Amino acid sequence: MSTGTHDYHEDPRNADILISVNGELKKRQEAVVSVFDSGFILGDGVWEGLRLSEGRVAFLHAHLDRLYEGAAALDLDIGLTREELTQRLAECLSANGMRDGVHIRLMVTRGVKATPYQDPRMTIGGPTIVIIPEYKAPKPELAESGLSLFTVHVRRTGPAEQDQKINSHSKLNCILACIQAAKAGADEALMLDPDGFVATCNSTHFFIIRRGEVWTSTGDYCLGGVTRGEVLKAAREAGLPVSEKRFSLTDVYGAEEAFVTGTFAGLVPVRQVDGRRIGAARPGFSPLLPRLSGLYKARAEALATPLV
Repeated sequence: MSTGTHDYHEDPRNADILISVNGELKKRQEAVVSVFDSGFILGDGVWEGLRLSEGRVAFLHAHLDRLYEGAAALDLDIGLTREELTQRLAECLSANGMRDGVHIRLMVTRGVKATPYQDPRMTIGGPTIVIIPEYKAPKPELAESGLSLFTVHVRRTGPAEQDQKINSHSKLNCILACIQAAKAGADEALMLDPDGFVATCNSTHFFIIRRGEVWTSTGDYCLGGVTRGEVLKAAREAGLPVSEKRFSLTDVYGAEEAFVTGTFAGLVPVRQVDGRRIGAARPGFSPLLPRLSGLYKARAEALATPLV
């Protein structure tokens, strides 16, 4: 069964990984948190996904910026400086002997509560910090076949409802969107903003290419994606025309190319949206996506931080 951009081949090495739970290294089956933890009870926390390649993490500083900004918005004290948290990451990776082909999930919740209730003042003790490193790489056939997207009825909300800029554990709207897309037989959901313009996907950011121009949404209704931002910077530095703008599904259906971006798989082509084959409106175009992918990879290598 496809799981969209996060589809991967199982790696037997993951059975023996050590997971960091509040600084203690635990075997996979022993890495647990309390049933009174804020993350379990309420989805009260923030997280980041990181990739380790050749001992280095791409765009680590940008990911930490987003993590600490999200925590500040939630009035959540992580309890560690950026340097201390980076050191904890390095210690976990070193303990596992990991250097390459690793995806890391870094999670911070408000911590354990005295009783199951939403008020942050019910929290006792410090935050819960979990680091899960796994040998995990996207399936190479994903880049060959491309994704199928389905536009769902679940909308991206504005900051008055739940600010999409916060990479919080509360992902219910994305989960509902993912379910609807899966029921429709698609790999991932394409989500619209409250006015019906294209916003983002349920777990990645969405781009189209029209007449050689790279378009993505304004970003007002989506997470401040690290990969999204770096792709935009790479394209602009290369002199490619880029627009962050409102556009409709009509623009999508007539696009020359479409792709999504994310930390796990990088840039992944989209072959169809709502049953429409992307590129059918303008056959014979010169594809721009391979060039963008190369520019992004070069940038990721140049801006990687050594950890192990």
